[in-house]
Amino acid sequence: MDQSLTYLQEVLSNYTEEIDAIRDIDEKISTNQYPSENLFSRDLDEEESRILREIILKEIHHANESGDHERGYQLHEVYELLY
Repeated sequence: MDQSLTYLQEVLSNYTEEIDAIRDIDEKISTNQYPSENLFSRDLDEEESRILREIILKEIHHANESGDHERGYQLHEVYELLY
């Protein structure tokens, strides 16, 4: 699986209990084992993309604030593809 998606899946684990759509997205990543974030992003519907944009933006900010620039970079790789 792509490194960016590994970071994304780790972040999503913080939200799977709260948001059903996130649980579905997390399952999609696990089931399909996408070789790239590009293929993953193409497999999302509009609502899934919207939800992910909101969460990823918040998590990029959090990663950068805490000095985890690698996580911020990897999440940004996915974020760019969601538009």
